[in-house]
Amino acid sequence: MRSFLAPALALAAATAASVAAVSAPAASAAPPPVSHPERDWMGSQVAEHMPDGPSSPPPSLAAQTRGLDVSGWQGNVAWSTVAANGARFAYVKATESTTYTSPYFSQQYTGSYNAGLIRGAYHFATPNTSSGAAQADYFIAHGGGWSKDGRTLPGLLDLEWNPYGATCYGLSAAGMVNWILSFSDRYHARTGRWPVIYTATSWWSQCTGNTGDFSSTNPLMLAYYGSTPGPMPYNWAYQTIWQYSDSGTFPGDQDLFNGDFSRVQALANG
Repeated sequence: MRSFLAPALALAAATAASVAAVSAPAASAAPPPVSHPERDWMGSQVAEHMPDGPSSPPPSLAAQTRGLDVSGWQGNVAWSTVAANGARFAYVKATESTTYTSPYFSQQYTGSYNAGLIRGAYHFATPNTSSGAAQADYFIAHGGGWSKDGRTLPGLLDLEWNPYGATCYGLSAAGMVNWILSFSDRYHARTGRWPVIYTATSWWSQCTGNTGDFSSTNPLMLAYYGSTPGPMPYNWAYQTIWQYSDSGTFPGDQDLFNGDFSRVQALANG
């Protein structure tokens, strides 16, 4: 009797296992790798995808405040020299995706503060590796939070062309807008501040289809390399900060805050 039952039981077990394997949900695919985050800084893809603006004299500094943004690419920054040369604020790369924290973040973030600058952290977005909310959580956990100490700017979300593949990270315009909303809403829920959004007008048009209106909540940092800011992304009337060059007096990128130093302080204070 047992000799007949054993093959039958084995066949039944194999069939059940086969059915379970087919009906079980597939394991989540691993996110695409972030293989060179040290080369992804604010504007690294802008320089490759967007031509410089018309050649003309440097921008006027009247009623504007000078600053910079840096990443691990710059290494240790001589912040006392930066301050002596006239910088009043800085943004520092903290994170990318949910796997990378800049090894120079502490030196740059704390060093700029100690030199008297108002500073903030930024996150290089990779919308194809995880949700916006997950990346906001990672950013906050690794230096991207905010405190009302009068010296800390709200975190910044760096949105530009994909350095790893599909230009818009394989997302539709609606998908991209939803991803940005997910990041922005989570950051606001956890810090009480809306993140600054960094982008170029041409990227915003290409990857959101001009369907996302963040102008009433999120300050804009505009990337445009010319002597005056170019057209604004969809529905922003003006830029809060303008990244006007990728080289100059300061390490990293050269930035102008749209207003005097009291306006920088106002953004820091919320």
